[in-house]
Amino acid sequence: MVEELTQAEGAVTACADTAAWALPEDELVAALDAAHRLEQRLAAVKLSLIRELDGRGIPTAQGASSTAVWLRERLRLTVPTARRLVDLAAALDTGNPGVRQALADADITLDQARVITDTVDTVRSTAGAAVADKAVGVLVEWAGQFDPTLLRKLSLRILDHVAPEVADAAAKTALEAEARRAARDRHVTLSTLTDGRLRLTGILDTETAGLLRAAIDPLTAPSGPDDHRSPGQRRHDAFADLCRLTLRTGELPEHGGEVAQLVVTTSFDGLVGQLDAGTLDTGLGLTPATVRRLACDAAVLPAVLGGAGQVLDVGRQRRLITGALRRALVLRDRGCAFPGCDRPPRWCDAHHIHHWADGGDTSLANAVLLCGHHHRHIHHSDWTVRLAGDGRPEFTPPAWLDPDQLPRRNQYHRRT
Repeated sequence: MVEELTQAEGAVTACADTAAWALPEDELVAALDAAHRLEQRLAAVKLSLIRELDGRGIPTAQGASSTAVWLRERLRLTVPTARRLVDLAAALDTGNPGVRQALADADITLDQARVITDTVDTVRSTAGAAVADKAVGVLVEWAGQFDPTLLRKLSLRILDHVAPEVADAAAKTALEAEARRAARDRHVTLSTLTDGRLRLTGILDTETAGLLRAAIDPLTAPSGPDDHRSPGQRRHDAFADLCRLTLRTGELPEHGGEVAQLVVTTSFDGLVGQLDAGTLDTGLGLTPATVRRLACDAAVLPAVLGGAGQVLDVGRQRRLITGALRRALVLRDRGCAFPGCDRPPRWCDAHHIHHWADGGDTSLANAVLLCGHHHRHIHHSDWTVRLAGDGRPEFTPPAWLDPDQLPRRNQYHRRT
């Protein structure tokens, strides 16, 4: 087998050295189809090798704690990816020869093989081996038409096609099995990177996925014609907005005897002078610009520190735009006031037009509602905002965007 694989590797290497741009259209499409078929056939070979390695105990004999960990080191995979390969290799070997052959024949993809294996295992446990064999044929045929996601949805009713007399009972069993798999696989991992950022990964079960989409989807739409964020950046900012909204509810449980809150430490002189960075209570730093933006809509607690950094006195919070003042601001702006934005008031911060750190007061005449995206934008761009003679906010674009710098207003929240 090694000799054959080496020859195949040489042929693939020759293909990789061939310029794809030189191929005519029909050959380009045919080459893609051939590469895809080869990928699935190699996946079947790879799974059979993994199964044999696992069955012989070679990884553990070489000192690894499991075959998945050994694959991680050998092939530089993630452990979850390696574990799925080990599980699928075992499933194809022990009870699904038809699925293994379909993968070797390039009739299905690796992801489709996972779906079919899960489904056939459930069918076998509820309706027997004969019905399971019939299900393989139907599912392989469907795999020629549907991607893995749709195939999994259709597979929930496979018994309607191969054993209708037990379909209802088995469908319930299949749904329960799917729910158990989702519950088993659910997780969220928060990994702190060396620069203080956070990597968020995980798998949500069906219910939680629905909750997250219902909460985050309304926040991910572009905020206007000048919103050039990528979809991934919009989802990131929507997640941040969702956290801010949750913190504002006041319904989170106390943490250490305090309400849930974001704590930033900086010097007052540094805040006024736009010089000092801030520090989160986790010890990570924030830029001066970020600290000033957060100070627009946060409770400020002046603290007097001794020479060694001991807290000697903590004052009362002040200049937070809340209560009647925020209600008046909502009545006036009706949402994010930035031109072209339709974000409602509950998604908005109260921004000091003349920064509080620069001596600006906390009043209706010095405040404007801005959504999270435009609050960041106004702090990091050349846009300016002021209240016009009629008391309504208007925004002046930078000269590079509009050489005439004509003031603009939000038209989404106009009173009818």
